[in-house]
Amino acid sequence: MEKRFQQFTVLITKINRNIKKIKTEEMDKYNLKSPHVSCLYYLFLEKELTARDLCLICDEDKASISRSLEYLEKNEYVICETNEKKKYKSLITLTKKGEGIAREIVSKIDNYLEIASKGISEEERVNLYRCLNIISSNLEKCVKGKND
Repeated sequence: MEKRFQQFTVLITKINRNIKKIKTEEMDKYNLKSPHVSCLYYLFLEKELTARDLCLICDEDKASISRSLEYLEKNEYVICETNEKKKYKSLITLTKKGEGIAREIVSKIDNYLEIASKGISEEERVNLYRCLNIISSNLEKCVKGKND
């Protein structure tokens, strides 16, 4: 059991550390921070989202997404169309500048996913993600005190 725990936690930690390092190094080139990646990525894929949508998709808290969007808007990567009383529900879209950078980010992400997936079949990848979703859900229940 100890080896299983060590293997699981060390591998997850290493993967997370490497993802953060890649994000940080890649975003330095654009003068962006790691948290901005997800916002640009999902806005590129979905064309328009609200801050609330981004919180759900990115699994980030409202404050983190708000800070990221504020920076991205200030630096003209996104536009927030404020027709709502609360900016949180307003549609956010990429500017031309944001779209160009997001396209490059999406390309880099696709490349890293290809590299990370070498030696893994499509079936193995599907099973891996299925298992990770189950583990994540089970651990979330533990954290919330709903352990069955």
